[in-house]
This record gives sequence, structure tokens and C-alpha cells, in this order.
Amino acid sequence: MSTPTDPGDGRFDPGLSAIMSERRQLINLAYRMLGSLADAEDVVQETYTRWYAMTRRQQEAIESPGAWLTTVASRICLDLLGSARARRERYVGEWIPEPLPDRTEWSDGRPADPADRVTLDESINMAFLVVLEAMTPAERVAFILHDVFRYSFAEVAEIVGRTPAACRQLAWLARRRIRASQVPAAPAARQAGIVRDFKRAWEAKDIDALISLLDPEATGTADGGGLVNAMLRPMEGGERIARAFVTVAGLAPGLTILERTVNGQPGLVAQQDGVTVVVLAFDVVGDRIKRIWSVLNPDKLRPWTTA
Repeated sequence: MSTPTDPGDGRFDPGLSAIMSERRQLINLAYRMLGSLADAEDVVQETYTRWYAMTRRQQEAIESPGAWLTTVASRICLDLLGSARARRERYVGEWIPEPLPDRTEWSDGRPADPADRVTLDESINMAFLVVLEAMTPAERVAFILHDVFRYSFAEVAEIVGRTPAACRQLAWLARRRIRASQVPAAPAARQAGIVRDFKRAWEAKDIDALISLLDPEATGTADGGGLVNAMLRPMEGGERIARAFVTVAGLAPGLTILERTVNGQPGLVAQQDGVTVVVLAFDVVGDRIKRIWSVLNPDKLRPWTTA
């Protein structure tokens, strides 16, 4: 992102480095609030645009530029979350948060900007983001600001325009949703092993092996966004899901399946002719796969596509 050093007189802005150092924090915040890296980048761009639309005197009057940037970005996210609900009602099929790759695995040939990196922790795994999608915009913003980024309820209240007590209640409601959805996570090494076994069984079109890896009540959700062919409703049942994957393998003989980190957890990426066509995120419970999220919408696969 190009940013002017000074909006008025062309002189070097000594505060530029401090202002731009907030970029990674803002990207982290906005991605968790919106579930979309593209939208998060737009929010940060708009936040900086508003900062540089002010005069130097107005900027210098702000005691904490970092807090100002966070407040503006959070309010933009809150507005976007409200409008997103209406947009997603018109969305074709299921909406899944945009999958986030580990930056070290990006293959577009360009060096990653450290300021764009999203810190990988449990608050960005796919299961967590899906639960956040079920929250009201105010619950989501209050919870992320307080529980994830450790802002006080007084600070959250100033950002969302509610009382500290109301924000505490919002965060409590959000926390209850999280607790209700949580199950003990399998150790990372076990998750990776199960996902690797799933990859091998999928490549071999071994339906029995796939069934053995899937929970009998597993759920498969696909997001094509109306741009590519994808099931419009979640698929229930391990055997049905296994048969669907074998069918896909038969229809796409040139598919290359790669092990990749997806939102901080073991996942798979399928490519055709070097282009990513689907990213798979998994929820592993015990020794079985409980949920699979398949993102096929090409607009959400932009960071994954080989240049």
C-alpha cells in the first residue's frame, strides 16, 4: 500500500514509521472480525486513508494514533459485518471464511510483507471462525477486542458505542457460543497424520480407507459462491462424504493434492495445471475427521493461486 509521507506539505513525516507499524495489528484484528483477508486489507486501506485525510495539526492532537487506528478499523468492521449479513443471505450456497495460508507456503514468487502477516493461533482456525460467523456483529467485535486482543471493556465500549456493562454481556454471550461448540482438539501431530492418510486415500480412490478416517456423523461443507459447481447444502455422513471425494477424484484425474497449513492447522490444497481449485480445512476430533470445509470460490483462493 502506498501512503503519502505528508498530506499537506510534502515534507517527511517522522511519525510515518510508528503509524505504519500498526498495520500488522490492524490486519490481524480485521481478519478475525470479518473472516476475509481481502476485506481486512480493504479495511486497513480505508483506515489509513482516513488518517491521512486529516491535517497534520489534527493528527498531532491525537494522543494515541495506534488506539485511533484500532477504533476506526473496528468501527468499519462493525459496519461491514452488519451489511455482510444481508449479502450472505443472497450468497449462493454456504459461506465459509476465506482460508488463510501460512505465508511461508505462498508460491506466488513474491516476498511476503511482514506487515501483512496474520499471526497464527487458535483464534484463526476454521472451526473458530465458523463459530464467530454465528455471532451478532456486536458480539463478535466485543469478543475479539476483549478476549483475543485484550482490550478492556471500557476501551471496547468506546469503540462499539455501548456501555462497558453491555460489552461485558456481549463478550459473555460470545464466549458461551464458543464453549458450546468446542471439543477437545487432537494433538497437532495426530491431526497432521490423519489429514495425510486422508490425502493418500483420496489419491488412491480408496473409499473404505476414507470411511475409516471420517466420523460416521461427519459434515462436509463446500463454498463455491455460485462461481463454480459445489453442493449448496452441507453433506451429512462419513460414507456419503467419502463417496463424494472418490467421485471428484474420478472426474478430475489431473488433480494434484498438496499438504498445506490452512488457518494454522493441517489442511490440503488441490491444484489443476498449477492453479488452486479447492482448499480443504479439517476439524479432527479424536482419531476421526468430524468436519471438512471445502473452499472452491476462486475469489477466496486468490492468495493460494500460483502466478
